[in-house]
Amino acid sequence: MKKKVEKILEIWHKHFEDEDKQYSEFESSDIEYFVSCLLYNHLAFQKALDTMKTIDLSYDFISACGDEYDEILSIIKGIEINDEGQKIEFLQNFIKESQAKYSADELYLLNRMEYHIDGVMQRYESGEEAKKVEFVAPKKKSSNPLLR
Repeated sequence: MKKKVEKILEIWHKHFEDEDKQYSEFESSDIEYFVSCLLYNHLAFQKALDTMKTIDLSYDFISACGDEYDEILSIIKGIEINDEGQKIEFLQNFIKESQAKYSADELYLLNRMEYHIDGVMQRYESGEEAKKVEFVAPKKKSSNPLLR
């Protein structure tokens, strides 16, 4: 499995070495982040929040990754892990290894993924079911300062 992920990273890092193939605001750490998204979607975590069963990839990234995208999807589909805990650990390890390659300024997306997958692991370890996320708009405040 690890060799397959290393192959994916090798392909895309080589592809994006060419600055003409990079999109605006491209950072090398984006590659690891989007690979983590592809792995996340492929591994299909049972303990993921309903609103986070899959993660959408950036259009900028997909449109810039070229013909290699189909090859990479094929490699991703060849990664098979049946145990939920092992799936989560595999992705956690990938994220930690990826974070070690970059400076703190380059880790925003990888840190977001780490936070999310750590939540999946917490639910897995505790046996807790994912709770539905409800987004509630804040209450409107009165324009009268005495009624606030």
